[in-house]
Amino acid sequence: MKKIKITHILHSVGGVDVSLRQILHNLDTENFENIVIHGDSDTENEFVDKNSVSIVQYRLPIYREISFIYDLKAIIKAWKIIRKEKPDLIHSHSTKGGVTGRVVGFLTGTKVLHTPQAFSFLSAESKIKKSVFIIIEKLLSKGKTILLASSQSELNRAINEVGFPKSKTDLFNNAIEPIEKIFDLSIPKTWPDQYLCTVGRPCYQKNIEELIEVLYELNKIVDTHLVILGLGHHADHIKQVENLIAKLDLKSKVTLLNWTTREDVLNIISKSKLYLSTARYEGLPYSVIESLALSIPSVVSDCDGNRDLIVNDYNGYCIKENNTVEFSKKINVLLQDEKLYNEFSKNAKRTFEKHHNIYKKIKDLESIYREQLK
Repeated sequence: MKKIKITHILHSVGGVDVSLRQILHNLDTENFENIVIHGDSDTENEFVDKNSVSIVQYRLPIYREISFIYDLKAIIKAWKIIRKEKPDLIHSHSTKGGVTGRVVGFLTGTKVLHTPQAFSFLSAESKIKKSVFIIIEKLLSKGKTILLASSQSELNRAINEVGFPKSKTDLFNNAIEPIEKIFDLSIPKTWPDQYLCTVGRPCYQKNIEELIEVLYELNKIVDTHLVILGLGHHADHIKQVENLIAKLDLKSKVTLLNWTTREDVLNIISKSKLYLSTARYEGLPYSVIESLALSIPSVVSDCDGNRDLIVNDYNGYCIKENNTVEFSKKINVLLQDEKLYNEFSKNAKRTFEKHHNIYKKIKDLESIYREQLK
């Protein structure tokens, strides 16, 4: 039987990179063939299938920032690759991957499944910019594009704000392999043994400033340390975060770490007491999924993605409107109540096994791919 040929197009960084690698590591190689088109400066790690065989990849000038010249070059090069490879389906991931993939899909008549991993308009800090991004999303939703959401919240926005008809949407929740081994840290450990953690670069989306305010409130009640992973590229709010830490006299209470290996990230999450997120929006955050897989309860903001993973009074707390005082109180509740903490910890693992274990969920994605080619 002829294999179904899928070309993945993306800017392969952060959770988007994790998402694709988890898919490629688990997709049935007897029935599916994969090709990857990604940015020329996003990752140096090769893409491999479930048998550890290298996957054909192409590099294009796909960058985070909007650039008419580079974006046009990426579209032209991707168009040539699609004409050469003749895939049955394009699966685009991320904002830039989605623009390139959907335009090329239209030009070549190839059906496109698009997974935003958080819509671009959610990143807009002004109403005008948000309106422009929504218009672009509406235009790109036409043609043969099917929205494959990474969370129910993302699916709802696709229908209610972008205007996708329900018949042109589907859902495949982000999922990962069970975490069976924790590796030793490859970086020096400079923080206390008792700590809380978060993963995310200081930027508008991750809203780390709010988390520093939460830590300030929390330390009025209990002595607490916070480890923040993910400084580095696109950390455009780093100065604001550093200034706020200094202003609130929290330098001894915060450890800021640059991007490191996923193994290091998992090690740090696994040994933390709680996982925290004050993000303004997410797709379906892998760091929270990883905390669930590691039986770590979370206290998070009530935003897209977070609310799809954390259920109040079950596996953590989801705080509305980023109420700083309420955020700190709920953290303290879990730090002080061992019985409740253990219950939430067990429920975190149950949530992962039921909804986000890719060993159990990959067949759903394979069915979606097949269904779109009927």
